[in-house]
Amino acid sequence: MNKIKDNLFPSLLVFLVALPLCLGIALASGVTPFAGLIAGIVGGIVVGIISGSHLSVSGPAAGLTILVANAIIQLNDYTLFLTAVVLAGMLQIIFGLIKAGKLGEYVPNNVIRGMMAAIGLILILKQIPHLVGFDHDFEGDEDFVQPDGENTFTEVILAFLRITPNAAIIGLGSLLFLLVWDNFIVYRWKALKFLPGSLLVVIMGILMTFFWTGTNLAMLPEHLVNVPVVEHWSDWSGKMITPNFNGIAQVNVWMVAFTIALVASLESLLGVEAVDKLDPLKRSTPNNRELIAQGVGNSVSGLLGGIPVTSVVVRSTANISAGATNKMSAILHGVFILLSILFIPHLLNLIPLASLAAVLITVGYKLVKPSIFIEIWKQGRVQFIPFLVTVLAILFLGLLKGIGIGMLIGIFYVIKRNFHDGVNLYQLESNYLLRFQTEVTFLNKPLLKDLLSQIPENSQVLMDLSKNERLDEDIKEMIREYRIQAEFKSIHVEFKYNSRTNIPKPF
Repeated sequence: MNKIKDNLFPSLLVFLVALPLCLGIALASGVTPFAGLIAGIVGGIVVGIISGSHLSVSGPAAGLTILVANAIIQLNDYTLFLTAVVLAGMLQIIFGLIKAGKLGEYVPNNVIRGMMAAIGLILILKQIPHLVGFDHDFEGDEDFVQPDGENTFTEVILAFLRITPNAAIIGLGSLLFLLVWDNFIVYRWKALKFLPGSLLVVIMGILMTFFWTGTNLAMLPEHLVNVPVVEHWSDWSGKMITPNFNGIAQVNVWMVAFTIALVASLESLLGVEAVDKLDPLKRSTPNNRELIAQGVGNSVSGLLGGIPVTSVVVRSTANISAGATNKMSAILHGVFILLSILFIPHLLNLIPLASLAAVLITVGYKLVKPSIFIEIWKQGRVQFIPFLVTVLAILFLGLLKGIGIGMLIGIFYVIKRNFHDGVNLYQLESNYLLRFQTEVTFLNKPLLKDLLSQIPENSQVLMDLSKNERLDEDIKEMIREYRIQAEFKSIHVEFKYNSRTNIPKPF
């Protein structure tokens, strides 16, 4: 019972944030709003129950919109697409069973932190137009180049040239209220901490929309949440589309299924890695179980007519910011989506997008605040450059491409560091110590060649291999060749091994 009590308010906030995102992502994917809502319900309830993550929230993801839209066009039949979603879920379950989730652990911390900062920056930039009532771009869009022909930066400029006054009053007023509430009111009166400011601004937005109806300040429908109204259960069931399993033998269906499974799995693994970093208790998510949970979720979503789901950092961050303590919050948010569209769709349609934009901007700021950049800068350029490149690459190219570029930069620095640290040369008069580290590979050949060339004739050289556990054949060959050269230069070469190991002595 305490789990429900502690996570009630956080789940309400996540529900309010997730609702327009489900609708917007469905719209951008070229499917009905119900397909997005089904995915949101399944992501919350089904994935939430099976997942081992304490704070991650799943649902339809913006990163899959183009993939989904193109797949539907390619298959030319939404029922065949649903078949592919079901198969994708089954493939994800197989990924989990064969322990493929281990791959998520190989992403460097600076790249994960770059991903979180990029998502925070995108969230702020994308929500600024909604904050002032310029709602041309759909909720949940994360692409730099937008469907309306603008890009992330030009949309912000246009938004301030075409402000909608009543929406801007709600949005800017909500943002100001959140700043005051979090930094002054709650800070001074701790007893009010149980009341989330984010929920309060949504309630105030609903009240303002209601009381402005029929006046000059009345909110237009395009500035409000737009949930389909279901009067009877038969209306809901009549809108549900089921998969066409007659297409299970088609190669195109399997290709789409594999693509969805791969992309959704990568996004989910990256998502839970990011959420674990944000978890105040630093709990760890079992990645293979997460793949199985996402797989079951996608299969159920496809069976019910929904689009694919993944772990989503935006919703998860909102969940953590609201004070969630365990996965009950994610489960309840799915329950609230289901109950709300069945019983209170008219009330939901009074929520201003500007109020939600204020909430999401505060969530985004927590991911990208300047102190994060300063902290990583102090760790040195080896950490900072992959972090910054990841931020910029995700901002301009998208999540998976950005992560890939960030990892390549990170790998470059690992290779560079290995190149410099594999072998060290020390000198005392005519005596030289060449110390080999634990692992010396072909990547260290240029370094070793340079160090050996610095040793003059008539010298004493001790090659210390006592710490070494792995020596590439390329390095062994170089040392053998050097010993031959050393005889002609009157250089005496000796070797030091670790007598406590059973590693064969190569020289």
